[in-house]
Amino acid sequence: MPNVIVLMNDTLRRDHVAAYGLPAPWERPGHPGEPFIHTPNLDRLAAESAIFDRFYCASYPTIPCRYDLFTGRYGFPTRGWQPLEPDDVVLSEIVRAAGKLPMLIYDTPMLGNDSYNYTRGFSGFSFQRGQHGDRYNVDPVDPALPAAPHKLKNVAATKLYLRNSMERVYERDWMHGRTMSATFDWLERNRQRDDFVLWVDMWDPHEPFDAPSFDLDRYADPSFRGDSIIYPRYGRGDYMSAAERNQVRALYAGLVTAVDRWLGRLTERLDTLGLSRNTLLVHLTDHGHLFGDHDLQGKPTGPHGRLYEVTNRVPLMIRHPRGIGAGRRIAGLAQHPDLLPTILDFLEIKTPDGVQGRSLWPLIEGKSQSIRDYAVSGRFSRGAGESPRQRAGAREAAQFDGWAGGDQPGEPITITSEEWALVCPLGVDGRELYHLPSDPDETRNVIAEHPDVAKRMHAAFVEFMGASGATDERIRLYTEPQPRLQMNPSAQLYAIRDTEGLWLAFPTEREAALCLVPPLPAQSVEMVRFGDLLERQSRALVHLHEQYYRAEELA
Repeated sequence: MPNVIVLMNDTLRRDHVAAYGLPAPWERPGHPGEPFIHTPNLDRLAAESAIFDRFYCASYPTIPCRYDLFTGRYGFPTRGWQPLEPDDVVLSEIVRAAGKLPMLIYDTPMLGNDSYNYTRGFSGFSFQRGQHGDRYNVDPVDPALPAAPHKLKNVAATKLYLRNSMERVYERDWMHGRTMSATFDWLERNRQRDDFVLWVDMWDPHEPFDAPSFDLDRYADPSFRGDSIIYPRYGRGDYMSAAERNQVRALYAGLVTAVDRWLGRLTERLDTLGLSRNTLLVHLTDHGHLFGDHDLQGKPTGPHGRLYEVTNRVPLMIRHPRGIGAGRRIAGLAQHPDLLPTILDFLEIKTPDGVQGRSLWPLIEGKSQSIRDYAVSGRFSRGAGESPRQRAGAREAAQFDGWAGGDQPGEPITITSEEWALVCPLGVDGRELYHLPSDPDETRNVIAEHPDVAKRMHAAFVEFMGASGATDERIRLYTEPQPRLQMNPSAQLYAIRDTEGLWLAFPTEREAALCLVPPLPAQSVEMVRFGDLLERQSRALVHLHEQYYRAEELA
């Protein structure tokens, strides 16, 4: 009987897996002629796996994606960031009812945090404590910040992370090392089993981007002197210098390489224990991350929350124990809800009614070139549901970087075909159409030249939303005019200046005052009307809804 292991590494960009062979998205100052990214173990796994070229996130980001994976359904049309509901049918319960042993090893804290119920149905689960966002270390210690507060997304969360990791000494003490070590031990104890479904969920290389120093050295500019912005604020990234942005990119790449090394240790352990012979191995991620792409940083929402390829097109590798599909590059569109029926098919377990995902085995075995015409990717929104649990979910999501935005009732949604990507913000204006074969970086909006393509894809998106249970009210957000985010010229803000003379404005005096620490110039918080700030400096940064906008964008 076969086993299944699913390895989730959060926030893994496709262009940071060398096996995909993509052009480097930027240069590495100080490292001319060196490989852009070092992922030898992922590359080796890719050679032994079916590797998916067109795998797209569905519900974005972390918890909504896990919902899609665990249920085989698209969550974002109807659900927010929230716990599993009692009537949700999940993978762990399905395989357990079929006589399998489901096991969860994880450090992604919200899976079991505050009754989120993502441990439900597993025969056992092991939570590795101390990850970012984990309310773990409350010792009376005040760690020094690695960067100026106006550059860090959440100062309190940064300090919690630093407290959680303060006893870290060796590379095995990083969270991915601890979670993988627990996985190694569990596999050794259970190596005689032939009936387990093991889900290993790691939040690395998610922010804070805090890699071991020897991994960072591979990518960082040796001449860099500046803030180590391990947890950058979302939105416009003008608060960073070019050198600081390069350092952030190096921090992320170092963490990817560290994760890759531990993946190699896992595959070696599977070989040593004899488990490679009868175990399906799936490696995937939930989404990418913006590092200046499209002039944005992080996972912004609202007007800045448009899902481009760099965020929603992600790696997926599936290694069959008998080598089925090994080395095959899969061009057909696939999404996270497809994993559940794929795993159940492998285990010869009937897929329950109501599952929207489709088995990937026809693609892997070469029996079909396509299983869907479109991939639809969307972020949950506060308007996705009206229950108290759904409304509370957005507040909880902000604690785990899943939310940064206002009270808008919806978020931009992207629909992708084999050839095109249509980005649909709220309303009827501002849609973007990209021809992916000729413009993979999505730099040229060609909607004016191809209105018929945009109309056809938008109609398919609306049809999908209706078929997925979205209310008419929610669908109208994308078919009728909607107000755009604007700030009243008389709105009162509190502003400070950075070392380059850039104005940074906040809704409250307290937020601004918290940023007044060295090395900013000695100054007092200035109360200013938005209209005056706009006239003074049109590209001043205004911090709203946990992210930066340029003032001119809010006029």
